[in-house]
Amino acid sequence: MAKMWAGLTNGTTDKLADDFNSSIRVDSRMYKQDIKGSMAHAAMLGATGIISQSEADTLISGLESILADIESGTLKISQDAEDIHMFVEEVLTTRLGDVGKKLHTARSRNDQVALDFRLYLRDEIDVLSEKITNLICAILEKAEEYKLAIMPGYTHLQRAQPIVFSHQLLAYIMMLLRDKDRLCDTKKRLNISPIGSCALAGTTYPTDRKFEAENLGFDDICQNSIDGVSDRDFALELVSNLSILMMHLSRFSEEIILWSSWEFKFIELSNSFTTGSSIMPQKKNPDMAELVRGKTGRVYGDLMALLTTLKGIPLAYNKDMQEDKEGVFDAVDTAKACIDIFTGMISTMTANTENMKKAAQKGFINATDLADYLVLKGLPFRSAYKISGQIVSFCIKEGFVLETLPIEKYKEYSELFDETVYNAVDLKVCVEKRISEGGTGYKSVENQIEFVKSKLNI
Repeated sequence: MAKMWAGLTNGTTDKLADDFNSSIRVDSRMYKQDIKGSMAHAAMLGATGIISQSEADTLISGLESILADIESGTLKISQDAEDIHMFVEEVLTTRLGDVGKKLHTARSRNDQVALDFRLYLRDEIDVLSEKITNLICAILEKAEEYKLAIMPGYTHLQRAQPIVFSHQLLAYIMMLLRDKDRLCDTKKRLNISPIGSCALAGTTYPTDRKFEAENLGFDDICQNSIDGVSDRDFALELVSNLSILMMHLSRFSEEIILWSSWEFKFIELSNSFTTGSSIMPQKKNPDMAELVRGKTGRVYGDLMALLTTLKGIPLAYNKDMQEDKEGVFDAVDTAKACIDIFTGMISTMTANTENMKKAAQKGFINATDLADYLVLKGLPFRSAYKISGQIVSFCIKEGFVLETLPIEKYKEYSELFDETVYNAVDLKVCVEKRISEGGTGYKSVENQIEFVKSKLNI
């Protein structure tokens, strides 16, 4: 099949070379953005008088019919086409004849593909932002439901201090809010139009780049035509943002996997988001969380692949840049799927608050509060710390927790102890006393919930 770029050569290439060169299997998903971009380009050509207004109207009408036919299934995108841009132009030329051939005036595939890519990713950022919001809302619902549920907070995966479950959940919400903000920031830098840069040097035609940019909802135009066709920072930034998002989901997955194990049993995942074993009937596997954790590496790989592809390319456009889309599309698809599955998994999750509280008690995570009790009675902190450690050691050996140790035993370690010690080491009181902003105290957690709602306007 002769190519639309035939001229210097007859456009005939080896079938093996055709298949190797073709990107239609990857970029066909951008058909809508390609057609809308071409419609804006035709409108600009007509408005500037580069072609007649009637020709521009004919082109726009022809492009509208192609879009409608693709979306209705009447027109199938041919996998034999070189790319989505050539496919659309070939169909348009077949339908309109010589008028169709005028569409590519004052345009190159270099700036056309850069335009389509930006338009497509702009749409995907909106979808991703909405999905992240849905996930945040699902986690927030659980944070409100378990606002009073006491659990151990951990450092080094060792029980450290008492917190409420909602405080732990809100930590992930804060991460996701930043992920959402990063996507919004990326969209600002992405929303610059490259169309009109042409191959690299601009064009001799009296084009109106700003007319075309405004028609497509861009905030501005690329100020340098070489940069316009060469820039893929926006794609790198997006995949970098998605890598950070996936890292957050992976950390959350790790905790869900731990919490749902028999060793913790802090949460119960719905049967709808777990699987069983082929030979062990007692098993309930957190496969969805494990898959999210695994797919994080896949998105990291997409980022490294794109960075490596771009690192040695001289200006301006090179065919290497055809490799920019597959990894980015994969990262976007993977992140969207992971966010959706996470939202469902969290929405149907329940917490075993009694197990959480027992773990908090047995972990002696109120030992710091015991030491503080003695400090308030006038004992130097280091002395209070040593006595508290000795009491914890005794409790571990004899099967007590601080809340059940007899007062007589407390007094053996210090006469400063009296009945008020039980209030001091009560886990609920320990949580309530943490009054600093952002802490685990009940009022602080309520303020954090209200902060999230204000950020999401809910």
